[in-house]
Formats: sequence, C-alpha cells, structure tokens
Amino acid sequence: MRRAALSKMALLSALALLLAGCGGSKADPKAEAPPPATVEHEQDANLVTVDHPEQFPLATAVEYISTTQLVANGAISPDISRTVPVISLAAGRVVGLYARLGDSVTKGQLLLRVQSADMSAAFSDYRKALADEQLARTQLERSKLLYDKGAISLNDLQVAQDSAEKAKVDVENTSERLRVLGGNLEHPAAMVDIRAPASGVITDQQVTNAGGVAGLSSPNPFTISDLSNVWILCDVYENDLDNVHVGEMAEIRLTAYPDKVFSGRISNLGPVLDPALRTAKVRIEVHNPGLMRIGMFVTATFHGLKKERRAAVPASAILHLHDRDWVYVTAGEKRFRRVEVVAGRILPDKTQEVISGISPGQQVVANALVLQNTVEH
Repeated sequence: MRRAALSKMALLSALALLLAGCGGSKADPKAEAPPPATVEHEQDANLVTVDHPEQFPLATAVEYISTTQLVANGAISPDISRTVPVISLAAGRVVGLYARLGDSVTKGQLLLRVQSADMSAAFSDYRKALADEQLARTQLERSKLLYDKGAISLNDLQVAQDSAEKAKVDVENTSERLRVLGGNLEHPAAMVDIRAPASGVITDQQVTNAGGVAGLSSPNPFTISDLSNVWILCDVYENDLDNVHVGEMAEIRLTAYPDKVFSGRISNLGPVLDPALRTAKVRIEVHNPGLMRIGMFVTATFHGLKKERRAAVPASAILHLHDRDWVYVTAGEKRFRRVEVVAGRILPDKTQEVISGISPGQQVVANALVLQNTVEH
C-alpha cells in the first residue's frame, strides 16, 4: 500500500513538471539575435579571428592623387600699400573729434577740428602780404606816371617794379602756406579741419578730444586702412621654404571660421630669418569678404608641385590608439590584421587620406572602433 502511494506521488510530480513546462514557455528575444562574434587571438597580437566576419562590413581603399603640403600659422595684417596716415601740419588743440578707432570713413569726411596758433599766424602773414602788395602796386603806378613825365629816373622805376614783384611773391607764398595747413582763404579762422585722405577703416587712433596735436613731430592722429584686401603673414621654418614659391596659391582657414576656406596668392618671401626661431615671414595677399579682421589667427596650407598616389578610406575605418593610427585589413577567411598607418587630412564625403600603410584597392573594416571593442571584450 505504501509503495503504491509513493508511485502515485512520483507520477503526479512528473505530470506537474510537464504541464508547467508546456504552459509557461515564452520566446527568448536573445535567441532570435545573431550569435555574438567570438574572437580568437593568434600568436600575433595584431591578428584576430572572428566567427562571424559579416558583422564587420568592409570598405575598399580608393586612389587619391595628393600634392605635398605645408601648414603654417599666421595672422592677418593690413595691406601697407592700402594704409594711409592722417596728418595735421598745424599744431594746436583738438576742439572737435568726429571719428573713432574702428569707424568706417569715406574720402573727404571730417575727422577732427584743431584750434591752431599756426593758422592764426599764417592768416596774419597773408593779410600783411596783401597790404604790402597793394602798396607796392600803387607805388609802381605812381612811378610809371612820374617816369613818363621825366620826374624820376629809370632806376627808380625799376626799383618800384621789383618791389611790386616781390610783394606778389609774398602773397603767393603765404596763401600757399595757408592751403597746406588746411585753411580757407575766403574764411579766415584759427580752426583747421582735418579730413580723411582716403576711404577705409580707422585702424589706429592717437588723439583724443581736447588733446593736443603737435604737427608733424607728433604721432599721426589717425591711420586709415583699406581692408578690402589684407595681408596674411606666416612663419615658415627654413627647412620648409623649398615648398613655398612666390606666385603660387595657398589655402587660408580662419580660426574663428574653421569651415570656410579662402584662397590667397603668395607675394613675398622674407629675405631675413628670425635668428631665434629660424623662420621667415611669408606674405599672402587675400581678398577680404568682410569676415577678416586685423590680428585674427589663421592657418595657411601651401601645396607643392609634386603629386603623389595615396589611398583614401572612410574616416571611421581609421582607429587612433596609443598615439598611432591603425586600420583593420582582411587577412584570409574570418581573420583581420591590424595595420599601422599614417593618416592624412580629412577629405570630402567623410573620407580620410592615408599617407602610408595601405595601398588603393585594399579592403579594410569600415568601422575599426567596433571591431576593436569586440577584440577587447
């Protein structure tokens, strides 16, 4: 009886387990996913074997014709040939300031007004010269009349003529001096209006309102620069000067606008090297679309004449690891080899130049980081 009871309990337990297994089974999502790639390391640390290589798409390195390049840093400077100083020949005190540093001005625009003792003295000399000329002319007319009547000699007439000519010269000299100082003969005044000699931007200011102007012996009150074209001055090491030639074009990138590329012509190679840095100044002339400002930092790329055949791969195919660049290339069935390369600049369409390490036509893993992460796990 006891044995029959135990047999019955065992049968019921087996039936319960069978029903639980049939009624509680659910689909496992992980079972539907592809099996994980298993990596086997060979004796060569750069050679790996994977069970499912299809999980790592390949890309073919394409041919890219490149020229030798040299990259140098520089800064934007005004074109000296388009820079004009604003000067005041008359010394005095500033009573009106109508422009400031950074303002755009046009030719003939009033910049400042100076109250000048030089102008007062010049007008005084001019008026005296006019009076002397009037007296000399009157005396000459009287001398002619007396000479015609025989009252004076020819010598006296010639002296009167000479005095009249000298008085005329004095008037011309004093009037010219007034024009040079900036005065107006028709409106005598001690004020001098200083106007812009050219159109452009005020890039330097050495005068303030109510300040003094000492004429030519003082710094120029203003400096006006035409910034429609600017200079870029770069420092190039003497070992790299062979890659830079006058007349060639260079690519310019502004630090403030890294996505914009400008073009400029090399116009001069400095004849003197910096004795400390062993660099020469290279001058590039660039048209300014309005974004360039004096003092901005730039990067200039000089292209050599020599062309080289190189490879180009997707940028994601290059792995930067331990301060080196690597790619994974196919090494037979289910195997990849990590190869060190020298990566170049980024190219359009999210590709990158490979200077050395692989050749055009080789197949590489399109995303080296994914494979590297798999290897590390």
